[in-house]
Amino acid sequence: MDAEALFRRLGEVLNESMPKHQVPGVAVGIFCDGNEFVRGFGVTSVDNPLPVDENTLFQIGSNTKTHTGTAVMRLVEVGKLKLDEPIRTYLPNFKMRDPEVTAHLTMRHLLTHMGGFLGDYFEDTGNGDDALEKYVGAMATIEQLTPLGALWSYCNSGFSLAGRVIEVVTGKVYEQAMLELVLKPLGLKRSYFFPTDVMLHRFAVGHTLIDGKNYVLRPWQLLRSNWAAGGISASAKEMLKYARFHLGNGTAEDGTRVLSAESLQAMQTPGIRAQMDTKMGISWMTADHDGPKRVFHGGGTHGQISAFILVPELKFAFVMLTNSWVLGDLMRDADDPMREFLGMPYKKPEPIAMASENLAQYEGRFVAALDNIELKVDNGELMMHVTPKGGFPNKKVRAAPPPPPVKLGFITKDRICVVDGKRNDIQGEFLRGADGKVAHFRMGARIHPRQ
Repeated sequence: MDAEALFRRLGEVLNESMPKHQVPGVAVGIFCDGNEFVRGFGVTSVDNPLPVDENTLFQIGSNTKTHTGTAVMRLVEVGKLKLDEPIRTYLPNFKMRDPEVTAHLTMRHLLTHMGGFLGDYFEDTGNGDDALEKYVGAMATIEQLTPLGALWSYCNSGFSLAGRVIEVVTGKVYEQAMLELVLKPLGLKRSYFFPTDVMLHRFAVGHTLIDGKNYVLRPWQLLRSNWAAGGISASAKEMLKYARFHLGNGTAEDGTRVLSAESLQAMQTPGIRAQMDTKMGISWMTADHDGPKRVFHGGGTHGQISAFILVPELKFAFVMLTNSWVLGDLMRDADDPMREFLGMPYKKPEPIAMASENLAQYEGRFVAALDNIELKVDNGELMMHVTPKGGFPNKKVRAAPPPPPVKLGFITKDRICVVDGKRNDIQGEFLRGADGKVAHFRMGARIHPRQ
């Protein structure tokens, strides 16, 4: 299958899959062998529908973290930052609840999600230019979940802190610094932070399904204090331009040197183990367990979900942007043609037998900022009950209704997959403490300490 055939097949899949999963709008793009294919499907909003096209703006959410990481690497190259220097070098008044973290937290910890503190901290500090400064001041109160550098757990707040460091070392607000360090040099003219810029173009709004009907989610805007973690809105076409830079040698399309090839490679080099078979680069996640190395990220905002995958060996990039929660369902449907193209044969997880008396060690209540998970043994099966807590994108957003419980199967001793329906790609893992007992359940990239 060539790239053009793959793109046609992806279009067929989306035309079949979107009505089935009730997804209002999607933009998809691939870049391969120097060719680019981009297309929009559906509408921007069920309330005020406009056709989605290749230039429609979506919130790309946490894909923004790779932009923040790119800016940091530019500052490292000019000597304004060091990845392993304590944050206090740049923010002398910085303080966390744990004195060890206050003294020794580094930019590398932040860009690899190894700070160990509460990651899903969404504090509204206003829309002023001091939003990040106020946010970082408030971080002194947040909970330290694990010792510094001990366990990987997805950390939005760490990237907000990185954004504040960028402000201090450049002397400019984060958004202006990003314009000068990343967006303008890479020719990203349709990537925006401020809603007042986004609203001048066709843009998507998030949706949720309630009783089989799509509703627009509000608020649209994320908190400015979290923009360094997930604040950019961009089009599928724009994301492919960004992808071409990260597939290249550090020069922009006009030939301007933006990063050295060595810094670009360092960002994509697998380092510490993250979750399951994933390893961290610098702001990028990587995987190579079942095919060529993938360098990837994803993003989720209030009803908008995105996927972004690079395969450097093949000079290949894929982006999918949606205005619905159910990107995962679309990606499962698109999985076969994508895997065939990338040479990644699908290996369905095969649950191993687990004696019912051994399941008891995994029972319990596991808590996190945005949800609680309770695991119970029922008729010899381990069942997962998830209770959403709300609080995203701000503390005023109410919790969604709890989903139905799902059955879990074990892939290895401490690694599980959902075995209900097609969702066996949803996996999690148990992490044990020094005493050998289960201490955390890592699900959805977050560690959930056992209560």
